[in-house]
Amino acid sequence: MGGDERAAGTGGHPSRRGVLKGLAAVAAAPLAASGPAAAAAALAGGGPRAALRAPGSLPFPRRAAGTNMIPQIDHIVVLMMENHSYDNKLGMLGRAGADGFTLGANGKPVAANPYPGGTKIQHAFRMPTTCQATGPSQTWDASHTAYDRGRNDGFVAASGPASMGYWERADQPFYYSLASVFPIADRYFCSVLGQTFPNRRYLMAGTSLGMVNDDQVIDLTKYPKNGTIFDQLNKHNISWKDYWSSTPTTLLFPGLFTRDPANALRLARIEHFYADAAAGKLPGFCIVEPDFGGTSEEDPQNIAAGEVFAAKVINAVMSGPKWGSTLLIWTYDEHGGYYDHVPPPAAVPPDDIPPDGFLGGPRYDGFGRYGFRVPCAVVSPWARPGYVSHTVFDHTSILKLVETKWNLPALTRRDANASNMLDMLDFSHPAFRTPPALAKPLVSVDTKALACDTSGPGTIPPPGSVSG
Repeated sequence: MGGDERAAGTGGHPSRRGVLKGLAAVAAAPLAASGPAAAAAALAGGGPRAALRAPGSLPFPRRAAGTNMIPQIDHIVVLMMENHSYDNKLGMLGRAGADGFTLGANGKPVAANPYPGGTKIQHAFRMPTTCQATGPSQTWDASHTAYDRGRNDGFVAASGPASMGYWERADQPFYYSLASVFPIADRYFCSVLGQTFPNRRYLMAGTSLGMVNDDQVIDLTKYPKNGTIFDQLNKHNISWKDYWSSTPTTLLFPGLFTRDPANALRLARIEHFYADAAAGKLPGFCIVEPDFGGTSEEDPQNIAAGEVFAAKVINAVMSGPKWGSTLLIWTYDEHGGYYDHVPPPAAVPPDDIPPDGFLGGPRYDGFGRYGFRVPCAVVSPWARPGYVSHTVFDHTSILKLVETKWNLPALTRRDANASNMLDMLDFSHPAFRTPPALAKPLVSVDTKALACDTSGPGTIPPPGSVSG
C-alpha cells in the first residue's frame, strides 16, 4: 500500500492497521466466548459454451480431491511483499529475455510520462536513495488513470513524479542476485487494478468480493461462496499457517475464524517460521508476512529494510533440512503506484460480483482486467535455471499451483482458468539441489544504507529528469 492508503486513516476512514486490528478482535471473539459471465466466456474462446473451467472443477478430474499430484514438493511458501511494480524493482535487471526497461544510448531507460497538461515530461530516473517519497497511489481510480486505456501514460497524473523512479542492482543486490539465478516471470500481474486488500483477498480466495480499495468497510457477514484456499486445505487435512510479523492478513476474511475458531491456532508469529524452517517442520502451505509498518517496502519505508527481511526468509528456506522438497514464491501484492510499461491484459472475471458501488465513480471494466506487473521469482531446488516465463500469471496462479499440487477444486472462475506456474519448474532434475550463494542485502555491505531513514529520500524528481 502507498501513502494514500495510510491517509485512509483520516477523514472518517479506518487506517489499514486499524481495520486489521478490528478484524483481529472479531476473529478472537468466538475463542473468548451476468455481465462478468459473458466476458469470461468470451476470454475463453468466444461463444456462450466456450471451454471455460468452472468453480469447483478439479485440475485432475479423474483423481480424488486431495490427491498429492506433485510428490517432489511438500512445502509451498508464499513471501508477498508490498507495493512495487516490475519495472520499479527489476526494470534494470538486464536478464536475457526478460522484459524490462528499454534503454537509450546513454544506458538509461527511455520510459517517460507526461505531467497533466502535457507541457512537461517526467523521464524514468534512478531513485536518489533506498528510501521512498510518500505519495504514489494505487487506488482503484489512480490505477485506472495510470493505465489510461492501455497507454500506461497516466502514472505522473495519478501519483506525481515519484511514480517514475526505480532502483538498480547496486540498491538491492540480494534481490537482483535472486532474480538473476532463479526463474522469474515477466508477465506476473497483480489481480486487481487496485490496492493491497483486494489483491491479497485474491491470493486467498480468487476474488475480492467486490472490494477495490483498502478504506472500504468490510462486511463481516460476507464470505466467498466457495470459501478460501484455507478451507479447502482444512477439508483435506493439509497443514497451513500464516506467519505474521505485525498483522496476519488472513483476517481480511473474518469468516475464516468465526466459522472455524480453530483456524486461529494456524496463526503464528514470524519467529515460529524461522524455527519451523530450521527444524524441517514447515506446513504444506504457508504465507509469510512482513512487518507492514517497517519491512514490507511500502512507501515511505526504506526498501533496504524489506530486502533484509526477504533475504532472511529465503535463506531460512534454502538452509533448512527440507529445502529439497520446498518451493517458495517471492512476489508483491500490487504496484504501489510505480510505473510499469506493460499494459495489464484482460482477465477472466472471478464471479458476478461487481466493484463496490459506493465509490460513486466509474467501474471501468470491473474485475475483467489484471492489475500492473509485479516482480515474481520461484525459489526451489526444482526451479529451472536461466528461465524467464512469459506466461500470464496473477495471484490466483498461486492458488492454481496449490490446487494442482493437491488436486483441489477451483474457488472462482479466475483461479479455475489461471496458469499454474509449473513451467518455471523442472521435476526431471533438481538443478538447485545445493542452494546457490546469493548476494548479501545492501544493509550487510553498506553501513550507510539506512542513513536515509533520518535524512530523507533525497530530491525527487532529481535534477535533469524533467524535460519540456
